[in-house]
Formats: sequence, structure tokens, C-alpha cells
Amino acid sequence: MQWTLVVPLKPLAHAKSRLSDTAADGLRPSLALAFAQDTVAAALACPAIEDVAVVTDDGLAGRELAALGAWIVGDEPGGGLNGALAHAAAVVRAGRPDRRVAALNADLPALRSAELSRVLNAAAEFPRAFLADAAGVGTTLLAARSGQELLPAFGTDSRARHRASGAVELRLDGVDSVRQDVDTGRDLRAALRLGVGPRTAAATARLAAPGQ
Repeated sequence: MQWTLVVPLKPLAHAKSRLSDTAADGLRPSLALAFAQDTVAAALACPAIEDVAVVTDDGLAGRELAALGAWIVGDEPGGGLNGALAHAAAVVRAGRPDRRVAALNADLPALRSAELSRVLNAAAEFPRAFLADAAGVGTTLLAARSGQELLPAFGTDSRARHRASGAVELRLDGVDSVRQDVDTGRDLRAALRLGVGPRTAAATARLAAPGQ
């Protein structure tokens, strides 16, 4: 059984504020969109995934990600990240109650489809499971098997909070691209070393362009 992936994306104008040491205000929205595009493109190419639902109220992001093949779910509750994910999971399962659902960060520009497939195949062994981020504090993926609520607890110290909620932590080697989210300039440099997707490569090239 394949998965539906739920990817949350805040309005681009407010995204990636912690990249202020690396990118000017005018470039951060385009970087956030590029990260999401490369994340969604890699996810759609993953054989373990049937479809990707992006939760966003940003019109530009919605159009661009829908063009890649994602379907767009509005952030109707307006209750923050975890509320948006719970809402999207409920929308997904309204028509397909037996669907496996996983939440994935939108800022994984180095994501590799094969590595994501490994993570989801491992997650399928447990009712709920999660993958910690590269920093070892947060979470990049949370998965819920058929019949299980997603119960997202993203945000500060989400690794500890997901573990406390009963989700099993996946301890896998060789899935660095699924762990490497990008919040800071240091994170971006780490993702670039792994090898980012084409849209992020183009967006980061503009950071070094004259006048940028």
C-alpha cells in the first residue's frame, strides 16, 4: 500500500526568516518556493508515494506546486503547523480512510526519492513513526499507518515530543537527504554539499550574483 504525503508550506512572504544572514528579504520567498518545489518533485518520483498534498494558502506556491502534480489543501483552521497537518490528514482520509499518511517538511531541497522510499518502508512497520532532523532536535517526517491518527507535534523539540507521543523513532543510516531541512545558512550549505535539486541550485546561484 502506498502513502499520501502531506507537505505544509507557510505563506512565502513569511518563510525562512532565519536565512536572513544568507539571503536578502527579497530572495527568501523564492528560496522557500524552490525548496518546496524540489522537495515535492522528489517526493512525487518516490515509488512508495501515490500522491502529495501541499497544505498552503499561498497562491503562487499553490499554483507552482500543483503544476508539478501535487494537490493543494487550504489551511482552513489557521491554527498553525500542527493544526494544518491534522486538517490535511483528515481531508486525505475523508475519501480514503485506509490511506497511510506521512507529513514531510517542505524544506528538503536535497531530497532523494530512493532515500525517502527507504524511510517510508521502515515506517510502515509501526503504527506511527518519525525521522529526526540532521540537528537531532527536530523532525522531518512523521508517518501514520492505516487506522492511526497522525498526531503531529512539530515545532520546538519535536523529536522529544514525537517520541513522548508514542511514535517510534526511525534510526536509519544513509538517509541524510531526508534529514537535512534548511532553516539557516549553515543548513543550506550542508544541503548544497549533499546536492540540491535544480530549482534550489538556480535560486542559490542568484545569492552570489552581482547586486544580490
